[in-house]
Amino acid sequence: MANKIYIAQLDSIPGNIEHNKNRAVEEVKNAIRKKADLIVFPELFLLGYPLGTVLEKYPYIVNQCHCAIEEIARISKNIAVLIGYVEKNHDKFGKPYYNSICYIKNGSIERTIRKTLLESNFEKKESSCFESAEIDVKNRIIELNGEKIGILIGEDAQNDFEFFERNLYKTDIVSTIAPHCDILIVPSCDISRTGKEQIINNLMKSTAEKYKVKYIYVNQAGANDELVFGGMSRMYNEHGKIIAMAKAFEQDNIIVDSVLGGEIKTLPKGIELNKNEFSFDYESDLERTYLAIITAIKGYFSKNGFKRAVLGLSGGLDSSVCAVLLKDALGKENVLGVSMPSKITSNESKSDAQKLADNLKIHYIENPIKETQELLNKNFEEMFNKINWCKRYETSYTNDNIQARSRATILWGIANEYPETIPIATSDKSESYMGYATINGDMSGGFAPIIDVTKTKLFALARWLNKNREEKNAIPTGVIEKPPGAELAINSKTGKPLCAEEALMPYEFLDEVIWRIENYNQTINDMINETFLYEKKNPISKEQKLEWLEKFFRRMQNALYKGYISVPGPIIDKHSINKAEFKQPIVSRINYKGE
Repeated sequence: MANKIYIAQLDSIPGNIEHNKNRAVEEVKNAIRKKADLIVFPELFLLGYPLGTVLEKYPYIVNQCHCAIEEIARISKNIAVLIGYVEKNHDKFGKPYYNSICYIKNGSIERTIRKTLLESNFEKKESSCFESAEIDVKNRIIELNGEKIGILIGEDAQNDFEFFERNLYKTDIVSTIAPHCDILIVPSCDISRTGKEQIINNLMKSTAEKYKVKYIYVNQAGANDELVFGGMSRMYNEHGKIIAMAKAFEQDNIIVDSVLGGEIKTLPKGIELNKNEFSFDYESDLERTYLAIITAIKGYFSKNGFKRAVLGLSGGLDSSVCAVLLKDALGKENVLGVSMPSKITSNESKSDAQKLADNLKIHYIENPIKETQELLNKNFEEMFNKINWCKRYETSYTNDNIQARSRATILWGIANEYPETIPIATSDKSESYMGYATINGDMSGGFAPIIDVTKTKLFALARWLNKNREEKNAIPTGVIEKPPGAELAINSKTGKPLCAEEALMPYEFLDEVIWRIENYNQTINDMINETFLYEKKNPISKEQKLEWLEKFFRRMQNALYKGYISVPGPIIDKHSINKAEFKQPIVSRINYKGE
């Protein structure tokens, strides 16, 4: 007899057991009304991810989880339930908790199924507080209406010896459980990254085909801090074909027939597996990137009680893209753009900022900082002349930073004055790597939407936004076509505001350096002998290339401390500079040549 299985793809709030329990109760009642036989929730749903140090600091919430399980059981007399929670380890030895799935049947807790393969990465940090469970094949297989259903939890299903060239664990649990099942159900909690969805898809497809089983994957949706959960819960038949699919990123519920499957929702682009080579063709990942950032903004604001965002509109690429994303996530009425020109701000930048705000119909104001800048410069110079300490820098960035910090002060002032408002940091990934941002200036804010998006990808995203949103061409052409620059200083050679690439290096070169570090772990000596895409169009000498490479690593090293005080923002790429993931000691001194 076929089972009707209700997939509850939900968004949890870490540590808020009451909220998560109430959502579970709501979905159980809905599943009962729809006459489902079984409802399945994501991994560790009642506690929520990320864990951080929640369990260490607030161990009493484990008891709250157990009470929530009992309450869910009381209303589940007409349905079976699989729900993820944290279980106390009552043994004398080992870590204090288990990452478990509770199986409820006929209103009673029939058993718990405990996770074996625990992740140690920053996303979950499971091995710090969870005990790895012994594999109990009999306990992991439940019988429901004549069908044998095997339960794997998250990583338990992602250690296939034949699929991966290198595995993290010495145990292939799938090969132990799958041969004894009609259906595999995998409650999970996977975040979205460039290329990750396709790896997961290929793995699940391979498992279904190899063991001739139905495969049901139940993932979390929404976003918590830096983590954006992909959703896209799905079902495969025994031939590896997708026969049901929930929405991407959003909360959703679908009912699947254990034989026939169910509805297949439309997926965004970006599911394709990116080739393991650098490319400026970001097209396949732009819709996924857009949706992931929108989801991150919505989750961060709603769960923290924020409603409004204020950001500086410079007329440049970063702030323009951020404004579009914020408008789409929060609504035009909840976004305020502030133009804060200095005496060197170009008329084009001011008009582009105004035009963008008009196109988006967001709130907008212009507040020049010229007088503030001049007053602070005067006060600083008077003070410096009184200090008998040591020789001053021949070249100083004080005036540049005064401008950036004056703007940040204005944005924070607005946030302090109007309720439920936070300022937005508009730094991108390329400039974060290079430390090309001012602490308490343009790095300042409550959230950083594009912190994990490189500059060349931002250009592509800006063009994508202009083509694919309902408001076509919201970002003025001038913003996309002009060279990026903070307009904080004058280039002595040109007499014009200094462009970012003049201060750094061409972004096309810079972004490939980042990609080679993150994907190939290459050194300066490795890269000097590689042919970059930039070089194919713009031949450069070996001396110039070496100068740029050494400059990149030198600036990256010197900017490490900035990363530790950066603003939270969503992880988008396969590898990230986000401080939640990127951990290099500030005092480290690595030989980046690789010698």
